[in-house]
Amino acid sequence: MRAEELEVSSTVDRGSAAERVAVRELVRMGYRIVERNFRCSAGELDVIARDGQTLVFVEIRSRRDDRFGSALEAVSRAKQHQVSRVAAIYVALRRPKFDTCRFDVVGVTGDRIDVIQDAWRIGM
Repeated sequence: MRAEELEVSSTVDRGSAAERVAVRELVRMGYRIVERNFRCSAGELDVIARDGQTLVFVEIRSRRDDRFGSALEAVSRAKQHQVSRVAAIYVALRRPKFDTCRFDVVGVTGDRIDVIQDAWRIGM
């Protein structure tokens, strides 16, 4: 990731820049992006992707630096629950075919990108 990509003025712009960087990293890793920014009344999914036959719901978080913790640490249990709930709605509405699904997290902290595959499971 180039530092100038995250040199933007607002938090929303920084979040969008971090999302673009995260998506590029996922594609580099072999993910196929299915949809971005799925929204419903329960919330939003940042990225829905395929990793082989696995349907992957990706939460992306960013922080300018790690002074107050890494971006990965910003994904609380409450956020996991919300993303899981929205993923269930997505599956019910879109009816995608898949063998398995999982929840991944991409953290962009400064110029570091961390990808955690299978970051949590529903019911755990």
